[in-house]
Amino acid sequence: MTELVREVSENDQLRADIYQLLAALLRRQPSTELLQFLAALDIDAKDDSDMTKAWVGLKLAAEQFTTDQLEDEYFNIFLGVGRGEILPYGSWFMTGSLMDKPLALLRNDLIQLGFEREEEVKEPEDHVAALCEVMGTLILEAPGYRQLAFYQRHMGSWIARFCETLAKAPSAAFYATVAELATAFFAIEASEFEQLSLDIPVNCPGSEAEKIEPNTNELAS
Repeated sequence: MTELVREVSENDQLRADIYQLLAALLRRQPSTELLQFLAALDIDAKDDSDMTKAWVGLKLAAEQFTTDQLEDEYFNIFLGVGRGEILPYGSWFMTGSLMDKPLALLRNDLIQLGFEREEEVKEPEDHVAALCEVMGTLILEAPGYRQLAFYQRHMGSWIARFCETLAKAPSAAFYATVAELATAFFAIEASEFEQLSLDIPVNCPGSEAEKIEPNTNELAS
């Protein structure tokens, strides 16, 4: 993304941080350092919202599991022998196929936004972790209508089903708590983007009116 001079609200910074956390958890099993960070979270126990309950569950899970245990859990869920218990790709959830038209559209949009894929990355760009990374960046650097367009085109129609599928994966123990956090977060995001769509004027400039100069953003999953 081209560097933009814009004020980032506390709420947007928190949203971006959660996107990046989900990206880290869904890209590979969490490191010891990440587990320690999650276990040390300071959570307001008086708040009984779904999001807070999800944070508490993830915190408790982080206290109970080691990264070695989670390496096996992650492998079984997302990789497997041949394939994992779930396929964490947008194209799969949108069409039931991999490498389909949604991936081609995504690749075109990523080029327009200035994202470039790392040469050593073998996963398709529609891996859920990569999409979370992009959203985290857009929230901090892009105008609202670009965030909305990307979310609606590439995540909004299927991300809730992904969370539900992850929660029900046979091997999911720690990752069931990740699914709970993601479910609560994306429910809030859906409301956030619904409000944003109402706030954006009908004459909002489109991609032809305000292009983002391509830059090198390394996309990993």
